[in-house]
Amino acid sequence: MQNQQWVGIIWIVVLFGLMWLLIIRPQQVQQRRRQQMIASIRAGDRIVTTGGIVGTVTAVRENSFLVRIADRVEVELQRHGVGYVLSSGKEKEKGKEES
Repeated sequence: MQNQQWVGIIWIVVLFGLMWLLIIRPQQVQQRRRQQMIASIRAGDRIVTTGGIVGTVTAVRENSFLVRIADRVEVELQRHGVGYVLSSGKEKEKGKEES
């Protein structure tokens, strides 16, 4: 009887370990990458918001960004509103130097 209890406990531990490897760990890695991406955004970077608006970062603030989405149209965007970075300002500068 006692042997069956240990087998049950081992299965629970194995299932928890698999769940951690397949679900929790990849989610933690993805969250860490997103935080690094947002922390590395600088003025001149082209971004896409979570709502799908494409713009260029003109200023970086503590909790937000100023983003130019059209001529003479700037909006303030909270950091968590950034979907992803299309291109960085560094890439543009590099392309100008090569020309």
